[in-house]
Amino acid sequence: MSTDFYFRDRRLIPIWSRVQRGERLTLEDGLTMYKTPDFLSLGKMAHHVQQQKSGDAVYFVLNQKIEHTNICVLSCKFCDFATKKSRPDAYEMTTEEILGKLTPHIHEVHITGGMPADWPWDRYLDIVRSIHEKYPNVDVKAFTAVEIDFFHKKFKMSIEEVLRQLQAVGLRTMPGGGAEVFSERVRKHLFPQKIGAKGWFEVHKTAHKLGIPTNSTMLYGHIETLEERLIHMIKLREAQDETGGFLTFIPLAFQPGDTGIKPKNQFTSAIDDLKTIAISRLMLDNFPHIKAYWVMLTEEVAAMALNFGADDMDGTVGGEKIAHDAGAISPMKLAKDQIIRIIRDASKIPVERDVYYNPLNVYTDNVVGKIPYLNSVPFYAHFEKNQFKILPVAPRRMGLLSAKHQIDAGPFSLMDYFRQEGNLELMGWCIATRDQVKSVMLFSKEGWRDLEGKKIGITDDTSTSVGLLNVLLEKKYGVKAKFERLHGGVNDYSSYDAVLLIGDEALRRNKHGLDGFELVFDVAREWYDWQKLPFVFAVWAMKKSLPEATKGGLRTALSDSLDKSEQDFVNAAGQHGRAVGLTDDETQEYLAGFNYRLGEREKEAMAKFRE
Repeated sequence: MSTDFYFRDRRLIPIWSRVQRGERLTLEDGLTMYKTPDFLSLGKMAHHVQQQKSGDAVYFVLNQKIEHTNICVLSCKFCDFATKKSRPDAYEMTTEEILGKLTPHIHEVHITGGMPADWPWDRYLDIVRSIHEKYPNVDVKAFTAVEIDFFHKKFKMSIEEVLRQLQAVGLRTMPGGGAEVFSERVRKHLFPQKIGAKGWFEVHKTAHKLGIPTNSTMLYGHIETLEERLIHMIKLREAQDETGGFLTFIPLAFQPGDTGIKPKNQFTSAIDDLKTIAISRLMLDNFPHIKAYWVMLTEEVAAMALNFGADDMDGTVGGEKIAHDAGAISPMKLAKDQIIRIIRDASKIPVERDVYYNPLNVYTDNVVGKIPYLNSVPFYAHFEKNQFKILPVAPRRMGLLSAKHQIDAGPFSLMDYFRQEGNLELMGWCIATRDQVKSVMLFSKEGWRDLEGKKIGITDDTSTSVGLLNVLLEKKYGVKAKFERLHGGVNDYSSYDAVLLIGDEALRRNKHGLDGFELVFDVAREWYDWQKLPFVFAVWAMKKSLPEATKGGLRTALSDSLDKSEQDFVNAAGQHGRAVGLTDDETQEYLAGFNYRLGEREKEAMAKFRE
């Protein structure tokens, strides 16, 4: 999309300039955006940022909501769901009843509910353990920070111990509920029994330290001010700077129901909802995803939000009751086919995901994969999409999608190209290093030869780099180590003897270090010192079955973009580099170290690695 457009509200121009430079927006910027009458320009800015982060992808998950009980010790004014045990509407689900609501076809079970006074700790552990044992491929996302804090106080365990025990039986991620609005004024008035910002952040930061990624929310449209909404976002942004553990931000439109809380309007307006989505995307520059939670927004507003900065529709959400008990007017369940239709109608790519936002299936044609790292930006900075749609996807996942014939072209990991070359046509471009790479790094507690029998954590993103590491260990150093895949969110590295990271995360860690790992090895430099050859990490290829006109259009688009980018790497990739933490000079030096054209030396290196 064009980065130049006409502003009816001239006050947005300096904000847009800061966005384009990759500078962080302020509370005052947020207030200007909330108060602007230039609604469409606000949406265009947010859509631009979303495109930079997730391309044309819109994610959804096949999920089941489980609300195991509505009996709760709290009495929050805004909650129409919770009740007391003596009341006729009270219910408690057994583990067997919960398992009966699940199927192997879902990818995520989302568990939240009331907090009864008499449930033992083992009952909660049994729910998570039983789901994980019966459905090992279904990810468990369970218990808000409020519930974790309740367990900590009721069962006299530290927050860390509560989370460790849940993690041990199958907890994978946590929802973001219970945040409401980080305002003591609002908390004292609406939910004085609940934890406030301090307690909520303590739980989430502890989860991140243990390698449990989490979501975050904001409940808006009740008695909060615009300043309080923005302060809420800024506090989340600061926490993300510290831990990097949040997957997504979910603005939740307040559903008044019979709570007795009387906002100015019965429901938030579509314009308020869309403004909040857009401002969230612009303010939360370090959050990978913004969710349009259709359960509260309605299907129609959620669909519009996909062009206002949102890149996630949540999912099928079978069994959701909390919002609907408070008066949500969306359908109780949105079928997979309907979600796909909504996303396609917004001219986006429907991407079925897992709980970590790894893509599992893609439901459209003419999809070009994009490795979402700084080193691939030159191919896309000036790319004219035309009939193509761009899907940012980590190398290993791109290979998995290609094996399903769900990606038409992309810079495929070399290992994946070797596996699938019968169906792929090699193009004239690659991502290759001359000697060092700086972004495929082994962080280790031991020297190479002392890694015999040791455990190495391998980023889930890699397909070729892990192959290169294995070749170096076995063929160069005569060492056999144990590899263990890490997941796609935050991770606890402390139990590993070494960790292999790639891409932007490796660049950050290479610059600032990784606690506990004193030795840092550039695996491309290790290869070069050994073989005196460059290393080819990825090659551009496309389906052999594509029409010739489509192939020609893709070649032209890639060639034009790369030619323009190589004239000025900083102009093409400076904003991305600054987001990673590099200066413009460091970005220039880093990208100048790559060869993007597949020549004879690169082909020789490919043959040697295959051998």
